[in-house]
Amino acid sequence: MEPVVELKHLTKVIGNKKIIDDLNLSLYPGQITGFLGPNGAGKTTTIRMMVGLMKRTGGDIVIDGKSLSEDFEGGLSKIGVIVENPEMYKFMSGYKNLLHFARMQKNISKERIDEVVRQVGLEQRIHEKVSTYSLGMRQRLGLAQALLHRPKFLILDEPTNGLDPAGIREFREHLRVIAETEGVSVFVSSHMLSEIELMCDRIAVIQNGRLVDIRDMSVTAQSHYYLELSPAEKAKELLISKGFTVESLPLGLVVPAEKNQVPSIIQLLTANEIEVFAVQPHRKTLEDQFLEMTGGGQIAESHTK
Repeated sequence: MEPVVELKHLTKVIGNKKIIDDLNLSLYPGQITGFLGPNGAGKTTTIRMMVGLMKRTGGDIVIDGKSLSEDFEGGLSKIGVIVENPEMYKFMSGYKNLLHFARMQKNISKERIDEVVRQVGLEQRIHEKVSTYSLGMRQRLGLAQALLHRPKFLILDEPTNGLDPAGIREFREHLRVIAETEGVSVFVSSHMLSEIELMCDRIAVIQNGRLVDIRDMSVTAQSHYYLELSPAEKAKELLISKGFTVESLPLGLVVPAEKNQVPSIIQLLTANEIEVFAVQPHRKTLEDQFLEMTGGGQIAESHTK
């Protein structure tokens, strides 16, 4: 696939400090990409440059083939944005809010308004005042507003802040449908790693202004097994000698392996006089992997357990 968005050697220097350091990243249609990093890593600065709120020191951003250096307005016209909780006119109905925003754009028909209302599931309440909406409904209305002009690229900064579990799930489901049916590239920055894990196709991790990892979520879900055994150190040395990557945990080891490898691992251990007390699947959370990728960088707010 051709990327919808390309960050090319993106750099930002403020004073003597390099905030973003030669950042290269491609984002693709129909994919939801999570943007992760410790506090101060450069996530907000990157997003501000992407939406034109901050000038770049170096590099370029290309959106749907339009370089922001050469066609700033053309590139920005392809972007939809939701930053935390979108502000709407609460004394007006949801529909009148969308009509108001539609008048600021070119060629947005009433049919298009009806279409985005259906996409975000607000048909039953769209003619009621926004003041009567729950936070989740206002968030979906904000999503409808961001989609009015058929953007190729949708940026969401902490989009589920304050939502209850049902609201988060609804928002996530609507976002998935929109990405797949409209071919929009979605870019989500959030500290809620459990949501990123459920929502995204892949993740990009930034630290100290540099991209440290890009990872498909299918890879993050690879199979691991926890082995409760004794003596653990002898078992660890044996498994490493056979080419396994081994992580020590209290009372045992975690080994990345496919299910059909488990019997031979147990046979290997018992043949070398290692007692195996229990074997069970062990799934590394995105939080575990995030901390590994960033060397233990602190997360401002984690909802993963």
